[in-house]
Amino acid sequence: MRVREAEARDVPAMAAIYAWHVRNGFGTFEEVPPDPAELAARIEAVRAAGLPWLAAEIDGRVAGYGYCSPYRPRSGYRFTAEDSVYVDPERTGRGVGRALLEALVARCEALGLRQLLASIGDSGNVASIALHRSCGFEIAGVLSSVGFKHGRWVDVVFMRRPLNGGDETLPELHPAGGGRIMPS
Repeated sequence: MRVREAEARDVPAMAAIYAWHVRNGFGTFEEVPPDPAELAARIEAVRAAGLPWLAAEIDGRVAGYGYCSPYRPRSGYRFTAEDSVYVDPERTGRGVGRALLEALVARCEALGLRQLLASIGDSGNVASIALHRSCGFEIAGVLSSVGFKHGRWVDVVFMRRPLNGGDETLPELHPAGGGRIMPS
């Protein structure tokens, strides 16, 4: 398996993987899969924010993908990102999700971020919860029945992983930032 930066040629495979999760799972609360052009626009938005979008490849085929997006648009959240990982349903249980999540954590640490969050759809999603736990995330809370999908109410499990010391210290002032606090 190889984890690498996603490329334009990966978009159709990633769109197909995501479409399966939209139609069959609770990992996303979208109910209509986006087309490849929309997914390509989302990749560009994530990259414009300076965050990673990765693909996992097995035998030359995209087996999954993951990315980190800004947690919220307000400047006070600039040290926090949220991860998303989607694995081809034919490739689950082979370490694809773990390889992607570990690479995302490493990239976010290198960017100087302080918190990485996961919003896991469905408190019964034991695989995603276990994956995040194995990568150092802890449960931060559960919002009961905040989503409705596939004919039932769905919880959201929030998990978080401190990066670079988390909240134990304040971020450093960026010397060129005019006193603004920026990731170091």
